This record gives sequence, structure tokens and C-alpha cells, in this order.
Amino acid sequence: MNLYIRYFDDEVVVGGADEALDFIREHIQDFSVTPEFEKDFREYVEGTMPFPKRYKVRARVYFIVIKTLAATIEEFKANGKNTEAAGEEGKRAALRPKDQIQMRLNDELPGWYEGSILFKRVVINQETGKYDYRDTSFVAVVKAYSAMDCYNRIVDYLRSNENIDPRSQFPSPKGKNYQYTYLGLKPYSELNV
Repeated sequence: MNLYIRYFDDEVVVGGADEALDFIREHIQDFSVTPEFEKDFREYVEGTMPFPKRYKVRARVYFIVIKTLAATIEEFKANGKNTEAAGEEGKRAALRPKDQIQMRLNDELPGWYEGSILFKRVVINQETGKYDYRDTSFVAVVKAYSAMDCYNRIVDYLRSNENIDPRSQFPSPKGKNYQYTYLGLKPYSELNV
């Protein structure tokens, strides 16, 4: 794994932590390489975190470190352009997992969805007479334009249901408490549900 380092117009692709530290000492005059920084830097380089990391030089001034497979700056920059030109799939691969989930939720794919939601339902506790939040699962087969539309239709139904207390809390569609399966375009009567 190589490292791309940029500080204003100074940029380099190096082969490891030692070369990177040499570049930082030589080209970033206002930054002192302390034992704490070196330890943190080496942990980042050897760790599995794929995201870029930035280090503060002074107020509002940083240098950035990016893990890369590129061996030269030209290759690094060419890879960046290829990612931009790779179309929708290339963009998805470069996105964070949460952003990928958001894009999949909004993908327009009309048809039938089976949506499952786990929400906090307000119910009265018979023993104390007080209200409690209880985890409640709700599953529905919905005709929708996207997974997000399916989620919205389920939540709208639950909010308009007179048996559901309006103080009930619904999860984020991006979380683990909302799941869906695309069933297809067949008429509902032909689905195996």
C-alpha cells in the first residue's frame, strides 16, 4: 500500500510510513513530527481504515494522507479521473456505506416490495398505568416506486392508524430496523407471499 500526501502544492506518492515521515519532516516546515504523531501515523498506515486522514499543521491548515495502490502521482490522478468517469457503479464503489444505502433506497424500481419495520410503539402498561415504548415489528407488502417510497408508505399508514399512538417512534430507513425485499412487477395476486 502506497501513500499519497498533499500539503498545498507539495504532493508525493511514497512507498511506506518511513518515506512519508521523511517527506513530512522535509516539506512541512510548520509541523513537528512528535513521537505521538509518529505512533498515530503508523497506526493509520498499518490499519484497515480506507478513508483519507488529515493532520492539522496550524489553524485551518492541514495536510492530507490517502492510501492508494498507485505508484506515481500521475497514476494516482489518473485513477481519480477514472473513478469519476466510471459511471454510476464506479461512483457507488467510491461512496461510504451509508451513502450507498441511501442511493439504493432512492433507486427507482417500480413494483411490489415487502417492507419490514421495527418501531418503538407507545403502549399503556396495564400494571402501572403509565406509557411505555415497546419494540413492535410490522411487515407489509406494498406497491411502490422505490425502497424509500415503500418505507414512506408504511410509516404513513402506521401514523394514520388510530390504534397507533402518535408518540410512537419510527426508525431511519437507512438503519437496520427497516428491511425490504423487491418482489417484482407481477400483480399482487400472483406473488408467492
